[in-house]
Amino acid sequence: MVFTILDCYTDEPAGLGVPPYLGTYPRYIAGYLNEDVHYITIDDLRLWKKHNGILRETKNSQKTDITTYSLTINQKNIKKILQETDTLIVVLGVHVPGKYLSAIPGTLNEIIPMIMDLNCKKILTGPAVFGTQLFGGKFHEKADLSVFDKVSYEMFNFKYSDVRNYAVEGAKIIKQIPDLRMIEIETGHGCDIGKCSFCTEPLKNKVEFREKEDVLQEIIEFYKLGARYFRLGKQTCFYTLPYAVELLKEIHSNCPDIKVLHIDNVNPVKVVMDRQKDFEITKAVVKYCTSGNIAAFGVESFDLEVVKANTLNTPPQIAYEAVKILNEYGAERGPDGMPRFLPGINIIFGLRNESKKTHDENMKWLSRIYDEGLMIRRINIRQVAIFEGTSLYNEGKDKFLRKNKKLYWKWRNEIRQKIDNPMLQRIIPYGTVLTNCYAEIYDGNTTFCRQFGTYPIIVGVKGRIELKKFYDLEITNHMLRSLTGKVVKKAEVLKEI
Repeated sequence: MVFTILDCYTDEPAGLGVPPYLGTYPRYIAGYLNEDVHYITIDDLRLWKKHNGILRETKNSQKTDITTYSLTINQKNIKKILQETDTLIVVLGVHVPGKYLSAIPGTLNEIIPMIMDLNCKKILTGPAVFGTQLFGGKFHEKADLSVFDKVSYEMFNFKYSDVRNYAVEGAKIIKQIPDLRMIEIETGHGCDIGKCSFCTEPLKNKVEFREKEDVLQEIIEFYKLGARYFRLGKQTCFYTLPYAVELLKEIHSNCPDIKVLHIDNVNPVKVVMDRQKDFEITKAVVKYCTSGNIAAFGVESFDLEVVKANTLNTPPQIAYEAVKILNEYGAERGPDGMPRFLPGINIIFGLRNESKKTHDENMKWLSRIYDEGLMIRRINIRQVAIFEGTSLYNEGKDKFLRKNKKLYWKWRNEIRQKIDNPMLQRIIPYGTVLTNCYAEIYDGNTTFCRQFGTYPIIVGVKGRIELKKFYDLEITNHMLRSLTGKVVKKAEVLKEI
């Protein structure tokens, strides 16, 4: 039996699998199958189907084609691999739409025509089973799924007692990926609050944590295989993890040459509650993780009426206090040029009880944070994506989204102009040197680079420097959410592994 895993990439509230990240779904499935499976990406398939397998060189006036950027070692044999495949497992689904620098996740309407003529069994799994949408402010994508022999999330929603082995065995698919990857490590799933009106996580999983030793062994296996970039990102709140401090200590001890170790989602309430133990988790993150780290706060809204109506996790005052705490312990600049550990804030438009006052409240609290000299590394602003099964969908579908939709661009732009830009200048002043920035794509005569990490800042460099190499960059200017810089050193010590 020949199995092929087609990774169309995933993006969820608790987990990122869009390159340069490598998500958990294809790895676990490969481990479960426990044999030499083919791992291919949507980029491989696009290259074959749309360009006859020919990789075209980017002209000086063009932008890098990111639809065929994340190729595997199988790119030249895709036709043969798929002809010999007995079962094709398609991993797909975006629940938290974003902007991606060097990859575009596959959609159902894109992938179905490309696989419908394949003579094999086809299985769809991943978040797309509950719906998928590349753009905020829209319903999930509608598609005829009859091409698939089976559509199942549960089929590969493994018990953690089984993941113990699958995660280690499945790590070997990294051998089929020639480029560097940030390995997304799952520590748990489900949400201990689990009531946010828009969130799909409670639909997929109950609250459960992996054993500490299982997580550690998976990281050690990837480390043995050459991986050096990790994020403990696939959980709804890192601070809820029962063994957070011990895990960080043991990763540091067992994998001394890790280049990047970051976390992702954090509930601000848990940061404030950590005061009861003298902020031991915050201190451990600062001590054992690498700098440039961000705790993504799912604040969603600073309007208390919206918080209550959508049963959100965090009232504004608590979010503000959590921002202060991370600034107190994490604002020091680390060796990569970035502060060690700062908060990030997520804002969502289109929730229940949203009004013009909502934007005023968001600006009031964000302005207070800025005026008090505090730092927020990034503010993610998006329109809510609406999925069946959520309470927001069940109560009027998109009626709340439609109410103020004409104001969203204005609201977002005011936050970008009045908060993002001056905040960026505070966090990364002129002349700061950001080390080990990876050159990812060209856009005409500009090369876009960024460090590996959680929500790394994009730096535009004039000229077309060699891609997929590391550089130290001195910052020369600030855009709304990005930077410009010049090369001061090519970091030879960090060549591809």
